[in-house]
Amino acid sequence: MQTIGAARRTLAEGKTSSRALVEAALAKAQDKAGEGARAFTRLYREGALAAAEAWDRLAKAGGTPPPLAGLPVSIKDLFDVAGETTLAGSVALKGAPPAAADATIVRRLRAAGAVIVGKTNMTEFAFSGVGINPHYGTPGNPYDRSLIPGGSSAGAPVSVADGAAVVAIGTDTGGSVRVPAALCGVVGFKPTQFRVSRDGAIPLSTTLDSIGPLANSVACCAIADAVMAGEPAEAPEAVPAGLLRLAVPRTFFFEKAAPEVASAFADACAALERAGARIVDLPLTELNDYPGMMSKGGFSAIEAFAWHKEIIGRRGNEYDRRVRERIERFHDMSAVEYIEHGNARAGLIARVDRQTAPFDAFLAPTVAITAPPIAAFERDEDYWRLNSLILRNTAIINFLDRCALSLPIQKPGEAPVGLMIVGAHGTDRHLLAVGRGIEQALAA
Repeated sequence: MQTIGAARRTLAEGKTSSRALVEAALAKAQDKAGEGARAFTRLYREGALAAAEAWDRLAKAGGTPPPLAGLPVSIKDLFDVAGETTLAGSVALKGAPPAAADATIVRRLRAAGAVIVGKTNMTEFAFSGVGINPHYGTPGNPYDRSLIPGGSSAGAPVSVADGAAVVAIGTDTGGSVRVPAALCGVVGFKPTQFRVSRDGAIPLSTTLDSIGPLANSVACCAIADAVMAGEPAEAPEAVPAGLLRLAVPRTFFFEKAAPEVASAFADACAALERAGARIVDLPLTELNDYPGMMSKGGFSAIEAFAWHKEIIGRRGNEYDRRVRERIERFHDMSAVEYIEHGNARAGLIARVDRQTAPFDAFLAPTVAITAPPIAAFERDEDYWRLNSLILRNTAIINFLDRCALSLPIQKPGEAPVGLMIVGAHGTDRHLLAVGRGIEQALAA
């Protein structure tokens, strides 16, 4: 399990080279016995090796390397890379003009030394929490290749878990970083939306989209987040579990929770209490208003339709049928309804903020179930039912415009389960410090 810290140490001690790290990552991505062909839609082999060699030369010359110097990183197939068409997991954009410049986060990652090894597969246009893609294949879950990886950033956690990247960058509109992180057993971080620039990323919902990392530790996510936010690339010091006051909202987060998810969550809470954390049950009944607010589709469908309308008119027959159906389903939302939805959101945010203010964070299962088999999604009714359940716990956090982490909490050998740690709007660095403290307590 590779981390930024471990890779930095081996590079600094001369035990490996950037080229060796990148060659190993590319080998994983190209292993015919692995998931690389489905996890990646594009590899940058020549460019990645050239960049790695440049960082090795700098190291030999005694230069001071930037924080991600020479480390293999993957990016979701949603971010612009200068000179190529951004496809967003679709075939409907083939032939579209190439990007004139790198996306802001790609530029910042490169400046921090990251070696971009490739673009990862995703649900077409990021509109599902499942991860199935009929155009480029569906990456198998690292725990069991017959299971879904979660989406929409489907290839991102697979690239990390399989060793093809030290960090993967995804997007999260309703859980698309945290869901695949939870289902694949890695760490995922969704920042408060304003924190990371979305310039150069194909949008799903301009109101809800956020950009976050997936990696093998909270510290890795914190460093990548800081790089993308244009801040010093450091991980905050852990807040000891004994200093934490945490809430558990007894609302819809636990409805239809699989027994193994409920058990893993209870075990994690018990471990935190043994480490001195104070955990308080919080009714937070305000959240029960959320499902009703979404009865007309919310922001994602109408904002996606505004972006896709012209393309669907020309090439709609090339879309994944289920994605197109979801985009078009609520296309007739009126301007008045859109404004009312925004006002209702602001009211819910204010009410939830008042209830959660005394706590460092609140806890819930990231996903109510473990990863289902890919075969379970053959029928439309099963696809929509499972997609809704998979996204239920995460999507409300985007609606509340909060930051959140997902940490793996399953026992060794068991199907991955995620613990979602939710912070208040704009408290991203504090939440990452809290997450490091919880990660340490659970590891102990």
